[in-house]
Amino acid sequence: MDLNSIYLRKQMAMKIVNKSMKIFLPLLTLLTSCLGFNQVKSKPANLKIKNSINFYSFKMKSIDGTLIDFATYKGKKVLIVNTASKCGFTPQYEALEALHKKYGQQLVVLGFPANNFGGQEPGSNNDIAAFCQKNYGVSFQLFEKVDVTGDKACDLFKWLANKDENGWNSQQPNWNFNKYLIDEQGDLIKYFPSTTKPLSEELINSIK
Repeated sequence: MDLNSIYLRKQMAMKIVNKSMKIFLPLLTLLTSCLGFNQVKSKPANLKIKNSINFYSFKMKSIDGTLIDFATYKGKKVLIVNTASKCGFTPQYEALEALHKKYGQQLVVLGFPANNFGGQEPGSNNDIAAFCQKNYGVSFQLFEKVDVTGDKACDLFKWLANKDENGWNSQQPNWNFNKYLIDEQGDLIKYFPSTTKPLSEELINSIK
């Protein structure tokens, strides 16, 4: 098979995937709505969090293996997203990159690839980094692939879903592209489901 044939087949495959997503996403949105998966949750307005552990307590490896101390993100809001390369919500990478570029002075976007839902992130860290760069030009910080739910969840996502540790929230990720917003003091203040678009008015207003 020559290179031109391979290219044409890849182009045809991408067209099929794009058409499938246009059909699949509305159905998925309806399903998650019926199951109550699309509820935004917020920290109670008058709640004062006094726990000794906050977002700045963590250190994790980036997708290239570099250890990053989250204390370096002090002074900005942080949006944490569990991501996947083969999900109906994967096109949100484009909007997350736009969010990162437009609001980078006040917001840090962090992506955490995970294979917990539908086996939709099967690749290696190198595969994931290459996919995100090639298809969406991702320049915001990605981390190495982790578990985000269940007993094997990494410490960060255990903290995000444990109200005894974060002060109020017990909602763990229920699908890819759930979003957790951290304030400038390192406290969790918002949870957004997969169906909340990164450039939605509700999310934008939360970071201003």
